[in-house]
Amino acid sequence: MNQRVLITGATGHLGSRVAEHAAGAGWTVVGTYRHAAGAHAGEQLDIRDASAVRELVRRVRPAVVIHTAAGRDDWRVIADGAAHVAAASAAQGSRLVHVSSDAVFSGREVEYDEDAPPDPLYRYGAAKAAAETAIAAVDPAAAVVRTSVIVGDGRGQHENLTRDLIAGRARGALFTDMIRTPVHVDDLAAALLELAASDYRGVLNVSGPDAISRYDLGVLVARREGLDPSLIPAATLAESGARLAADVRLITERAASVLRTRLRGVREFMPV
Repeated sequence: MNQRVLITGATGHLGSRVAEHAAGAGWTVVGTYRHAAGAHAGEQLDIRDASAVRELVRRVRPAVVIHTAAGRDDWRVIADGAAHVAAASAAQGSRLVHVSSDAVFSGREVEYDEDAPPDPLYRYGAAKAAAETAIAAVDPAAAVVRTSVIVGDGRGQHENLTRDLIAGRARGALFTDMIRTPVHVDDLAAALLELAASDYRGVLNVSGPDAISRYDLGVLVARREGLDPSLIPAATLAESGARLAADVRLITERAASVLRTRLRGVREFMPV
């Protein structure tokens, strides 16, 4: 394979792994960065700038765009940026694979399949839901991948937070009643590349099969790294007052039938 793939956010945790997997599989990788270039990220891009996105996609002429760039607190990056990427990809005729999140759900239904309508509780989830809506309108042939907590290689946000809480470098706690279905970053990266080479359209849930609390996930991280899990501060969502979804479990039966990539459970790649 010698097709060109454009990866937005190629210096991020997920984006960098997608770039590494793509290069290893023979793709010609063009990655974007916002502030600092990386090994596979040589194109500076602010996805809030629609004309800059359009110009880059027109110049690179990728067969596929994998949109992993995200801004945790910036609606213009999360929602508007996704719309800009979708519009530019559609105009160029490039295949689009977009990474969304289980944050689009409130947790009221607990289990969610691909047909579940978003009902976010907070701004990040609302921005992700808006991005999904924009992509469906602009490029209905795109694949929209809803995923969960990304861990596995030690560089995930939750893994970093666990280490920082144990070391006293961060304040807060891990919630014992906040349930998710974590995915290994390499499994997710492989699934995104598999979708890049497919004609799958619409939403696909891509996460692991194991439901686990944020606190218990932190315990697994600590044990893997030889740290003392008793040093992890624990709390409930009610105690914290945080407006976050409690129990959100992505149903992945469709992914199991569509993908060759096996999505491992967290208890398999971080055993007790």
